[in-house]
Amino acid sequence: MPQIIVLPHEEICPEGAVIEAEPGVTIIDAVLKGGVDIEHACEKSCACTTCHVVIREGFDSLDESDEVEDDLLDKAWGLEPDSRLSCQAVVADTDLVIEIPKYTINMVSENH
Repeated sequence: MPQIIVLPHEEICPEGAVIEAEPGVTIIDAVLKGGVDIEHACEKSCACTTCHVVIREGFDSLDESDEVEDDLLDKAWGLEPDSRLSCQAVVADTDLVIEIPKYTINMVSENH
């Protein structure tokens, strides 16, 4: 079973985390199940960018993003070439190392 290694994030996951993930689930579902509370303001419907992650290792194992995801990613804070919306990226058979950006663009969150 592949693992998702979450790099340390000052607020969400200060120690980092290693999460077992079943192939075929989205990154956000696996990470939330593993106890890492990634923000997801649109309830995982690909309508915002709050679940944006940067895939530091294993990016090529993911299916390509579609046009809707790409358009949203253009609005994400800290966009990088290996950025994905974790609600859209589906885990394959390869381990992933992800980084949760320091900020999100979420005008309704009380933490911002």
